[in-house]
Amino acid sequence: MADSFLEIIKARRTCYTLSAKSPIPDERILAIVGDVIKHSPSSFNCQSTRLVVLLRDDHVRFWEIAKECFKGTMSPTDYQNYEAKLLGRQAGFGTILIFEDQATIHEFQVKFPRFKAHLLDFSEANSAIQAFNLWTALHLEGFGCNLQHVNPTVDQKVVAEWNVPAAWTLKAQLVFGLPTGGAPHDKSFKSVEERIVVHGNIVDGKP
Repeated sequence: MADSFLEIIKARRTCYTLSAKSPIPDERILAIVGDVIKHSPSSFNCQSTRLVVLLRDDHVRFWEIAKECFKGTMSPTDYQNYEAKLLGRQAGFGTILIFEDQATIHEFQVKFPRFKAHLLDFSEANSAIQAFNLWTALHLEGFGCNLQHVNPTVDQKVVAEWNVPAAWTLKAQLVFGLPTGGAPHDKSFKSVEERIVVHGNIVDGKP
């Protein structure tokens, strides 16, 4: 039964060539986002991830902010090369901003003091799971996606632009749109044997 799920994972790719079109209605996008944030697991079931969905003009505005921020922090030559990448992200249909709510994390640090130092690390896993589930679900609906990390350079302006609570920390941005490139690119893989260590008796056949 896992094979169909694994085939979906194998088919997912980073897609950088996007258009500002959607294969599904906005309501369907929001329903997917709602299901993902509700049902994705989190450490201690703390549900610390927060999402801000930016579509159309708000999506474009986010990447305008990114361009403004990076232009002010990079040399003209470096920015000129980087701007092409930012324009590519801006060409998409939408961006989902992925945050972690530090107030929720602090609440659980108080509840579970033995794990206080680890809950910040755990929250990184929480947002990563959300990102992967969002990415995979949108891929299945016909979107191309890529995951970006222009934080913390844009954080201050993002908080002001969309009235984001101060306790929310931006972790990543999932860009999506209708893919306009060719066939999915091939991946290169390191040897599985180099990356997995197994202990215990391996028995052939069914358990």
